[in-house]
Amino acid sequence: MSEDIDVRQGDCLDVVCKLLSESVDLVYVDPPFFTQKAQVLSTRDRTKTFRFGDEWPSREDYAKFLRERLKQFHRVLKETGSLFFHCDTNASHIIRGILDDIFGVEMFRSEIIWYYRRWSNSQRCPLSSHQTIFFYTKTEGYKYHQLFDDYSPSTNVDQILQRRTRDTSGKAVYARHNNGSIVYDGHKKGVPIADVWDIPFLNPKAKERVGYPTQKPVLLLERIIRLVTDAGDLVLDPFCGSGTTLVAAALLERRSLGIDVSIEATSLSRQRLSHPTKTSSNLLSKGRNAYIQCNEESLIHLRGLPIIPVQRNRGIDALLKVASGESPVLIRVQRRGESLSDARNYCIELELVGDQFDSYSSQLNRIPLDRFSIPYLLTSRS
Repeated sequence: MSEDIDVRQGDCLDVVCKLLSESVDLVYVDPPFFTQKAQVLSTRDRTKTFRFGDEWPSREDYAKFLRERLKQFHRVLKETGSLFFHCDTNASHIIRGILDDIFGVEMFRSEIIWYYRRWSNSQRCPLSSHQTIFFYTKTEGYKYHQLFDDYSPSTNVDQILQRRTRDTSGKAVYARHNNGSIVYDGHKKGVPIADVWDIPFLNPKAKERVGYPTQKPVLLLERIIRLVTDAGDLVLDPFCGSGTTLVAAALLERRSLGIDVSIEATSLSRQRLSHPTKTSSNLLSKGRNAYIQCNEESLIHLRGLPIIPVQRNRGIDALLKVASGESPVLIRVQRRGESLSDARNYCIELELVGDQFDSYSSQLNRIPLDRFSIPYLLTSRS
């Protein structure tokens, strides 16, 4: 592990109290979320289980815990430094008030929404698909490096090519030369990043996943670090958990200090830092539209039916909506140039993918269609 990386076990309050004032460039705070339950998760091979407690006697106790530590985090920040506080709906209202008190309302910069897709659940409320990151600075003279996203697909070429300015009323207009011709602006970097970050949640098979509860993706921490620090700056994570912030800092050539009360967590952090790994995201590199693969021509034939189109479909066009507890009905529309027999055989082959593959693959040509637990609806063309 590099000398630029320091991992310490203990209460972050005790450790940070000993740091010099104005010595840190970025503090990333990802504490227990006030879930009022223990957080437990195991590695993929089930050989090790990590856990930490998140149970509190009261909101007041939780707030006191944070306030004592945030005062110290504020003290050690440089005049150019920033703090990012990661939380969710359990206590975001408590945390925002404490941050306003310690940093000042005027030092609030942004409420960043980390948005991700998750599988549905049975709760009687909208599915939770985001967490909140509060961005505060110590002074007005903070570091900030603007990052850019691609233009929206709905952005027309004129908006990209032409320079914008403001008229005498302050309204944004296209700039023009004195002779009325358009002023072009070829130096375009994209659109400044917004406060909603669409970064995928770590999937169970991600290379960087280590089985630690609440582990965040390196991509998320890299974005935060790039925004407000330079190479060689010091990043502090006082609740470092599995060490994701430290891994991101190492990959971006920043110095880092990680603290955690758990011996298992600090040991895991050191282990990860010996071989820093980042999972690339096909979703971010390709975009969500790349996963839209349903056959639009086939869907025309299914209009009026109670269906759910399937995108990553392997040739299946849709699912027929059925009552709860019933077997799903998969729909494939017969393709142009495909016989009904070919379409039927295609569905039979798909049926054997997954849990039934090992037991049925050798009997592919001998299993009658009515033996399958998942029926297929074929519709032929007129």
